[in-house]
Amino acid sequence: MEWILAGLAFGFLGSFHCIGMCGPIALALPGPFTEHIPFAVSRIMYNMGRVVTYTALGGAVGFFSRIISIGGYQQGLSIAIGLILLLVPAWRKLRALLDRAGSLPRRLAANITGRIKDLFGRGSFGSLFLIGLLNGLLPCGFVYMALATAATSGGVEPSLLFMAAFGLGTIPAMLGVSLAGNLVPVTFRQKLQNFSPYFIALVGLILILRGLNLGIPFISPVL
Repeated sequence: MEWILAGLAFGFLGSFHCIGMCGPIALALPGPFTEHIPFAVSRIMYNMGRVVTYTALGGAVGFFSRIISIGGYQQGLSIAIGLILLLVPAWRKLRALLDRAGSLPRRLAANITGRIKDLFGRGSFGSLFLIGLLNGLLPCGFVYMALATAATSGGVEPSLLFMAAFGLGTIPAMLGVSLAGNLVPVTFRQKLQNFSPYFIALVGLILILRGLNLGIPFISPVL
């Protein structure tokens, strides 16, 4: 239950970043080309596709997290990831240099985006779900943060539950954007991204405290 609640909180509080980054995709989603599929349901299918991808990624990360836990490195991993998140501003500069050099993440994003565009012309129930699945694979610092946090869980099940809850936590904001349409100004969505560094720093501090085994419930329990 602890990891479910943490995932929901993580997803909901950080989803304002999603509005700025993935909002354009949510706004551009094609309407269902059939009267039998309500507009809201089609948007829910898109979001559920994202949740499925995040859950699968959580399961994969949890497998490696379990190996790390068995090796006795879980505490050190939590502190290391926390420190990395505190250095995100510097990492962003490095990522910008890699992007200009034609890095793998950039090519991957271009490939996924191309497939998403192909699905846009269909507007079917299944295509909207597939768009969500692919959207979940797009390079995203916010998702990387969630996966890094899941990696400190020490097992497959808590990691999987955390990422599933994370995806569900992002739905209110993303569904709201897709339903509200252009009522949410672009400038407002961009301003929401200004809160990202503070949120990232907070998560980093929590992970460091968690790795210190201070015996504080939820914040720094004994691992």
